[in-house]
Amino acid sequence: MSKKIIGLDKYWMPFTANKQFRSNPRILLKAKGVYYTKSNGGKLLDATSGLWCVNAGHGRKEISRAIKKQIELIDYSPAFQMGHEKVFRLAENLSNILPKNINKIFFTNSGSEAVETSLKIVHHYYALLGKKEKRIIIGRERSYHGVNYGGISVSGIQNNRNNFGPLITQIKHLPHTHNLEKNSFSRGQPKWGAHLADNLENMIKKFGSKRIAAVIIEPIAGSTGVHVPPLGYLQKIRKICDKYNILLIFDEVITGFGRTGNAFASNAFKVNPDIIVLAKGLTNGAVPMGAVGVKKEIYETINQYTKSPFAIEFPHGYTYSGNPVSSAAALATLNLYKKEKLFEKAKKISKFWEDAVHSLKGLPKIIDIRNFGLMAAIELDPIKEEPTKRAFEIYLKCFDNGLLIRTTGDTIALSPPLIINKKQIEKIIWILGKIIKKSN
Repeated sequence: MSKKIIGLDKYWMPFTANKQFRSNPRILLKAKGVYYTKSNGGKLLDATSGLWCVNAGHGRKEISRAIKKQIELIDYSPAFQMGHEKVFRLAENLSNILPKNINKIFFTNSGSEAVETSLKIVHHYYALLGKKEKRIIIGRERSYHGVNYGGISVSGIQNNRNNFGPLITQIKHLPHTHNLEKNSFSRGQPKWGAHLADNLENMIKKFGSKRIAAVIIEPIAGSTGVHVPPLGYLQKIRKICDKYNILLIFDEVITGFGRTGNAFASNAFKVNPDIIVLAKGLTNGAVPMGAVGVKKEIYETINQYTKSPFAIEFPHGYTYSGNPVSSAAALATLNLYKKEKLFEKAKKISKFWEDAVHSLKGLPKIIDIRNFGLMAAIELDPIKEEPTKRAFEIYLKCFDNGLLIRTTGDTIALSPPLIINKKQIEKIIWILGKIIKKSN
C-alpha cells in the first residue's frame, strides 16, 4: 500500500479473516465494466459479479444517473401509510418478469431481510386461516438463506449457526443433493439424485402435513458451492408440496436476474414457487434492496381476514422498505437488463462458459467441477487438518494476479457479470489454471 488506510483498525469487516486482512489489505479504488482497479493501480477481473450481484457490470451510467436524479428529487419517503411513485412502478415492472403466479411484491433492504419477511408471511398467513399448528419450516442441509435468526435457522451451514443459539424452533432440514461419487464433473443438472426429494414426503409422514407450513430452497445452492439440482428434483419437491398443501419458497437472491440464462431459476427449471425471495441483482449491487414476491392468493387471504379497513394487514416492514433511491436504481437496472437483452446474452454464452470451466478438469487437487448458466464451482481436495486453506491461498494468489474469485470452504465459486465476453472468460480460466497448477 502506498498510503496509510485511515480506520483500518476500526472497521470490523463482515465474513472476513480480519487479522489476515489487516496484515495485507486488499483495497479497491474504482470499478468499470468487468474490472476493478486495485489500490496499486492494477486491474482486477471480476469473476464473481462483486458478490453475485453486479450482473450488468460495474459503473453503469444509466444506474448512477437514475440515483443522482432521484436523490435530488426526493431522497427519502416514509414507507408506512404513504409512498412515492417509483416504488409502485417498480412493483409493476418487477411483477412483469416474475413467474406468472407471483404478482404481489414486498420490499426489503437485503436478501437476509427478504428471507425473514418470507418466513413471517408464511406464519401470518396460516395464523389468519386458523391453522396456527402449521409452524414447521423445512430448509435443506448445505443451504444459505442469509444471516438473520430466521435465515440461519432454516439454513444448513453449521458454522453460521454455532454460538448463536437458541435458534427459531420447529425447523427441519432435508438432506442436500451434493454427491461426488455419483455426480462429479456434471455439466448442467446432474442425472442422479431426483429421488432425494422423496425425503420431503417421508418428513411429512413423520411430522404430519397439518404441522408443516413451508419448504424453503435455493433452486441452485450458491454460497455453499454452486450445487445444481438433479434432473427432476425440484419438480418432485413442487409436486409433493402441492399434494400436502405446503407452501414452496424459492430463495433466488443469487439465481435471480439472469444468472441462469433466464430471468429466474424458476423459469429455467420450469417450477413456480408460491413465494420468491430476491435481492442482489435487483439493483445491480449499486444500493441495498431486497424483495419478496408472493402469489395473489396469499396476499388476498391476508387482506380478507383483516376485517377493519384501518387495520394493518401485515405488521412488518423496514424504515428503508422501497426507498426512493433504491427504487430508482432498481428501475434503471431492470431497464438495462431488458434494453441490452442481458438474460439472453447470458444464455447464449453459457455453453462457452461451461466448456471453459470444465477445461480445468485434470489439474492437481480438483475433485469436481459443476456449472449452470453463468455459475460454476471448482471443488478442491482439502489439505488434511487444514480445511479451507487450499482454496483461500488460491484466492489470495488470484487477487495478486489480477483475478477476483470467491471461495466457500475448499470450493472456488465463479459468477461473472452477464456482460462477460469470450476473451474475458478465457482470461479467467487462464489465470485460475495457472494459479491452481502452481499451488500444488
